[in-house]
Amino acid sequence: MGATLQIPASDFSRRFGQVREAVHKAGVIEVTSHNRVVGAYISADELEHFNRLKRREVQVLHVSEIDDELLTEIENAEYGVISK
Repeated sequence: MGATLQIPASDFSRRFGQVREAVHKAGVIEVTSHNRVVGAYISADELEHFNRLKRREVQVLHVSEIDDELLTEIENAEYGVISK
């Protein structure tokens, strides 16, 4: 995933149809107001990923319970980068 797209809140509301289509490719579009991020619009794939991470956030696993998929995600994780 390349640089995160940003769009002013006023453009987000005026051009929602275009933003809705662009988010599929971008994954995440940050919405700004006065040059600061006030929220984000995320694709359905990113929402699914977020929800999966939120479920795991409170889940305590013993090392023996970590499956290969989770282990691979952990090994490939990069700080500050949203996985695909």
